[in-house]
Amino acid sequence: MAGTVTSLKPKSGRKGRIHVHLDGTYAFSLAGVLAASLRLGQELSEEAVEALKQENMVEVAYQRALGLISRRPRSERELQIRFGRDHLPAATQDAVIDRLRQAGLVDDRSFAEAWVENRGTFRPRAARMLRFELRQKGVPEPAIEAALEGYDEERAAAEGARKVARRLSKLSEVDFKRRMSQYLARRGFDHATISPVVEQFWREATEN
Repeated sequence: MAGTVTSLKPKSGRKGRIHVHLDGTYAFSLAGVLAASLRLGQELSEEAVEALKQENMVEVAYQRALGLISRRPRSERELQIRFGRDHLPAATQDAVIDRLRQAGLVDDRSFAEAWVENRGTFRPRAARMLRFELRQKGVPEPAIEAALEGYDEERAAAEGARKVARRLSKLSEVDFKRRMSQYLARRGFDHATISPVVEQFWREATEN
């Protein structure tokens, strides 16, 4: 649809959206940042209109991606899955991801490092479970391996054990060791790592 821009009006109920009228008739809506480049009386060819619509699709998807990232970091694959649910064309997805990369808002290596750090602080896991979780997020193997380089499995197991030691401290030795071993096993730790940690925390529990 080609024509002359005759009106640029804010869209009711949609902050930042502008209705564009060509030759006195509503034609399409744009994000405010794109509509700012238009002026009344401007002639738009069909190609120009189509280009604006494509740019608008990218802008809308970009703003949605920012909303997702504001709640927690996302891997590229997570965003792509979300874009797929929204039925965004592949070219639009690529444009948004590229824009996020350039802004430093999407970086799978940083995402993996943050994931490992967060887990270590709040929900300690064995390296193999962290590796599985990151693969599920679509993080590439090199980024996963970089994030797990130097990962201290024994320390992570001890941090996990510390989180449950107090509530298990009144149990008998057999039940204490069984329950703590099961807890750590569910988080991916193997027997060789679990056994000395359980013994350590049992000693500490009986000393107090």
